[in-house]
Amino acid sequence: MTVSNEAIAELFENMGTLLEMKGDTVFKIRAYQRAARTIGQLSFPLEQAVQDGMDLKKIPGVGRAISDKIKELLQTGQVSAHQRLLSELPEGVLTLMDIPGIGPKTAMLIAKDLGVSTIQGVEQAARDGSMAALPKLGEKAAENILRHIQTLGSKDRRTPIGQALPLAEEIIAALRSRCSTIGDLFPAGSLRRWEETIGDIDLVGTSSQPEEAAEALVSLPMVQQVLVHGPKKTSVVVEPGIQVDIRLCEPESFGALLQYFTGSQQHNIRLRDYANRRGLSLNEYGITDLKTDAVDHFADEAAFYQRLGLPYIPPELRTGTWELEAAQNDDLPDLVQAGDLKGDLHLHSEWSDGSDPMEKMVEAAMDQGYEYMALTDHSSGRGIANGLSPQRLADQIGLLHALQDRYPISILCGSEVDIRADGTLDYSDELLGQLDVVVASVHSAMGQDSDTMTRRIIKAMEHPAVTIIGHLTTRLLGQREPVQLDLEAILQAARATGTALEINASPERLDLKDTHAHRARELGVPLVISTDSHHHAHLGKRRFGVAVARRAWCEPAHVLNTLPRDQFLRFIRTPKPARLEVFDARLKQGSAL
Repeated sequence: MTVSNEAIAELFENMGTLLEMKGDTVFKIRAYQRAARTIGQLSFPLEQAVQDGMDLKKIPGVGRAISDKIKELLQTGQVSAHQRLLSELPEGVLTLMDIPGIGPKTAMLIAKDLGVSTIQGVEQAARDGSMAALPKLGEKAAENILRHIQTLGSKDRRTPIGQALPLAEEIIAALRSRCSTIGDLFPAGSLRRWEETIGDIDLVGTSSQPEEAAEALVSLPMVQQVLVHGPKKTSVVVEPGIQVDIRLCEPESFGALLQYFTGSQQHNIRLRDYANRRGLSLNEYGITDLKTDAVDHFADEAAFYQRLGLPYIPPELRTGTWELEAAQNDDLPDLVQAGDLKGDLHLHSEWSDGSDPMEKMVEAAMDQGYEYMALTDHSSGRGIANGLSPQRLADQIGLLHALQDRYPISILCGSEVDIRADGTLDYSDELLGQLDVVVASVHSAMGQDSDTMTRRIIKAMEHPAVTIIGHLTTRLLGQREPVQLDLEAILQAARATGTALEINASPERLDLKDTHAHRARELGVPLVISTDSHHHAHLGKRRFGVAVARRAWCEPAHVLNTLPRDQFLRFIRTPKPARLEVFDARLKQGSAL
């Protein structure tokens, strides 16, 4: 049975938590936590790496002890040290960690002193007063835990970035309109790193009157609760139930503050260790020379990293895995940007389930500055979404050809064609051959087992008309789990067949996810960033897909739709898999041909 990176990371995260409950050394606890975070960010499957004989100790945060435990898990299905920890602690104690506001020590206290190991038991203890009587807790802590339990079932603890980022931007705009003394003000934390979900919204900024800025935040109409109200930090809960923290400093210290609160924690730990080896100490105020105690302050992050002898590391790369080594070797990627995109290859109109006429979608693509676009309404096999019958698709192709004379942008005829349960496609080969772009996607039979789903998608890739596989895992963040499939086998097949994979920029999907796109890039699989827009305003959401590509270390050359029009048309008109020659030539040059 395959053991995923996520399962391995979860085991080590649990081991760190269990050790913290036992009161073990901070060094050992952090070692497991660091390994868990690193493994969770890896693009390649650890199980395959072990089979290939890779020295796991070359992975940041993985020493001999962790390496041995990974091999033990893969060989036996468990780790004896983990089983021993579980046997030494109250049964079910890890379950209590699912409750927001309960950390390892509190979980241990509740489980040991009250004999409680379920969320229902914690709720009862919070209601009957027995929890409040525990040392170091009290009534207020019990009330907060009860409040968290009551909201636990109605809201995920993390918020999709598609909801969090617009909210953060709305708050920033409101604060600027209410407080003229605010200077810089940016999101930090996981939001600035463009992670797919976030916990709290962290804002970092400068102000000559921080008290006024704090007052502006607590007075916003959307604020439901004020948690902390001070000149340096203010925390509130806003209407969707999201916590917002704002931290303010003097302009000369802003670079250090922004870097510190952007994180990630693992990146900052590794950066701190790097600085310590050079006789320096880092914090949110600046960089201290340990010999002289002199403190340097930085108005921006570039100067902060420069003081450490490093180039600026983009926030999307700050995961604590390979970015520090790349920076030291002057080998950081020149990451793709939204302005590099020359077209969108996944757009819907009112002909299927979109909201706007074809002309409106064409004009929206032109507003983005694109040189080409593909209209890809749904095929009919799905039975919903007003999919196009073969006759309607033929009619649409004719109308799109007629539209071309009215617009300078290249209008490509396309379709989002369903991949049937057996891997065949909705339309005949003759009709598919009339299309410029075929985005093949799974919309049904999502419960297939991994082997069946993998064969299904690979069969679709082998079709000569399929240009792109759309939203590969079909996931919807917080709503639908991804389908089961062998990612490595599919990526290898994509490379072999010359089939591109989509980074779907719809913030509800973000599919491929960052680690999958990272692995695709490593294997030389062509990627595209498309919005799957169903409304003309959705094309602006390309920034979410670009962020996924940046987290995957993608440069423009890794993304097909950064190609200028003539070169992109040459690519899609080249028979598969000879397209790889065009793609690889661009990769070698690192820029447009």
